[in-house]
Amino acid sequence: MINQQGIEMATAGVAKADHSLSMMGLFWDADPIVKLVMVVLVLASFWSWTIIFNKIMRLRKLYTAADQFEEAFWSGGSLDDLYDRIGNRPQDPMSSLFCSAMREWRRSIAKGVALSNDLRGTLHQRIERVMQVTVGREMDLLEKYMGFLASVGSTAPFIGLFGTVLGIMNSFESIAAQQNTNLAVVAPGIAEALFATAIGLVAAIPAVIAYNKISNDLGRYANRLDAFSHEFGTIISRQLEEQA
Repeated sequence: MINQQGIEMATAGVAKADHSLSMMGLFWDADPIVKLVMVVLVLASFWSWTIIFNKIMRLRKLYTAADQFEEAFWSGGSLDDLYDRIGNRPQDPMSSLFCSAMREWRRSIAKGVALSNDLRGTLHQRIERVMQVTVGREMDLLEKYMGFLASVGSTAPFIGLFGTVLGIMNSFESIAAQQNTNLAVVAPGIAEALFATAIGLVAAIPAVIAYNKISNDLGRYANRLDAFSHEFGTIISRQLEEQA
C-alpha cells in the first residue's frame, strides 16, 4: 500500500511539474512584472510581423508598378498623354514623381515661363526641386514604422533580460524561503527566466533581419526614384534647349 501511494504521489508530482514548466504554465505562474514583460514582448513581436508583411507586400507592388510605369514612359508615346491618363491619381511613388514634375511644367508653360530665356534655367531648377521634395515625401511614407522594427531589434533582448533577472531573483527567494536547493524548488524560477529571454530573442531576431532586408530594398527603390528624376530632368532640359 505504501509503495502504491508513493508511486501515485510521484506520478502526480511529475504531472504537476510538466504542467508548470509548459509555456502557458510558465506564463501563469510567473511574477506579475515578468508577466508584463512577456506580454509586452509578445505584442511587440506581433506588431513587428505585421509591419514586416506589410512592407514586403508593399515593396513587391511598388516594384511591379515601377516596371509598368517605366515601360509606358519609355515606350515612345507622348508624355502629355501619359500625364493625362494618370492625372491626379498616381498609384505609386514613381507616378507621383512624374506627375509632380509634369504639373510644374504645365503651370510654367501656361504662364509663358518656358518661352522666356531668362526664366528657363529657373524653371529647370524648380522642377528638379519639386521632384526632390516628392522623392523625400514618398520615401518618408515608405519608411514609416521602420524605426519600430529597429527599436524592437535593439531593445527586446534587454527587456527579456530584465525578465530573466527577475526570474533568477525569484529562484533565490524560493531557496531562501524553503531552505532547500532541490531542483524542484529552483527549476520553476530558472525556467521562467529562460522563457522571458527566449521571448525577447524571438521578438528581436526577426525584427533585426527584416529591418536590414527592408532597409536595403527601400534604399534600392530610392536610388531608382533618384535615377528616374535625373533622367526626366535631362529630358526637360533638352526640351527647354529645343525651345530656345
